[in-house]
Amino acid sequence: MRFKTLSAPLSALWALLLVLVIAWPSAALAAEVLQVRTATLVQIGDGNRNYTVELACIGVEPADQAAAMVWLRQELPRRTRVNLRPLGEHDGLLLAKVSRLAAEQDMGNGLIAAGLAHADLSTPACRALEPS
Repeated sequence: MRFKTLSAPLSALWALLLVLVIAWPSAALAAEVLQVRTATLVQIGDGNRNYTVELACIGVEPADQAAAMVWLRQELPRRTRVNLRPLGEHDGLLLAKVSRLAAEQDMGNGLIAAGLAHADLSTPACRALEPS
């Protein structure tokens, strides 16, 4: 008899827990930086998969590659949680706008503001973002 009196509250607790897990986005499941590979390529993981992401709509001159990579590594150290806004693919890589969850600034725009990159609208996805 004691088992029946505990099973109803326990079932309700499990149901509530299930609803919270499904309905509440968990920061632990967010995409996170695994590695900054180059000035425009970042390895991202989401717990199940790893993606090589190219920062969208920017270009970095060869002379600025090293400085841009240092800047990007300072802004996106390993395990930093990030937001991805995919724009398509470019040369077989995911092309996306990448920003830290704690900040709204896109990393590509940050590189441009730091004088380490320039806007590159050579892909159709980037041309579509250009104000008309």
